[in-house]
Amino acid sequence: MKLSEIAEILGCRLIGDGSVEIKGIGEIESAQPGEITFLTNPRYRKFLKKTKASAVIIDKPAEELTLPQIICKEPYVAFAKLLSILYPEKLPPPSISERAVIEEGASVGDRCYIGANVYIGKGTKIGNGAVVFPGVFIGNECEIGDNSVIFPNVTIYDRSKIGKFVRIHAGAVIGSDGFGYAFSKEEMKIYKVPQVGRVVIEDFVEIGANTTIDRGTIGETVIGEGSKIDNLVQVGHNVKIGKYCFIVSQVGISGSTRIGNYVTLAGKVGVAGHIEITDNVTVAAKSGITKSIKEPGTYAGFPARPYKEWKKIQALIDRLPELYQKVREILKKHGR
Repeated sequence: MKLSEIAEILGCRLIGDGSVEIKGIGEIESAQPGEITFLTNPRYRKFLKKTKASAVIIDKPAEELTLPQIICKEPYVAFAKLLSILYPEKLPPPSISERAVIEEGASVGDRCYIGANVYIGKGTKIGNGAVVFPGVFIGNECEIGDNSVIFPNVTIYDRSKIGKFVRIHAGAVIGSDGFGYAFSKEEMKIYKVPQVGRVVIEDFVEIGANTTIDRGTIGETVIGEGSKIDNLVQVGHNVKIGKYCFIVSQVGISGSTRIGNYVTLAGKVGVAGHIEITDNVTVAAKSGITKSIKEPGTYAGFPARPYKEWKKIQALIDRLPELYQKVREILKKHGR
């Protein structure tokens, strides 16, 4: 593909020879001739003069470069789009395996792929163009929207509703029992609270491998449109996650929590139950959210607090050994 064609598709400005042929994408430090690279992190700018790439995607023109440049406001977004163009995903062609089990009352739309050892329960509806890889279990009365992709060994419990263009990766569990129990002090026994709700996953959501999303106790657990959930995430019962959120690996969200739109929870963030997080919040890795966050912004620490406040506290903590030594010297002078 010519560089001029790439610039036109991406809607970006081209500086340099547009006739250059691009065959692939490479990392800036290891790209080869015929490949295009990109620069988003300033730490990698030192590789610009050394790169062997035939072109670069960058946010501002680099005057010191002789190689062609595609100028985009969001180079990483342009990179993502270009990857999809140069390396289109190869999904299996439409077919239904003879080894798939499709129960009475279930329906499968047009142009679907249903792999071997797939189980589709009674009354379940699979939309047009859906791809269900081998070994998937889909329970009764579920809905899988058009063009969704369910990767191998995913388990989807009864009555779960999956939207359009959803991707659920291998080993994920959708609609398992929430962690609901009632302890009787009188009888000294634990009683299970039946989980009779369901999970609703809206359009354009992606769910990572081995993530678990529990169904609601009597209502719905909801994952909002366009949200992206990483591998190894736990979402408790009755949680509501808004639109276009990032939930990163090993996050745990306790039951009945409500998360707004455009929220990012970085790796290993823990969220207590029955609290609310407003829109446009970012929480740093390993933070613990113990109470509701009502103001947009960046938060960090345990318990989570505004990022600037956390940095000041952290700076004081780092000085504790020094302060302790000074206190000891003062006490020693006074004979204590």
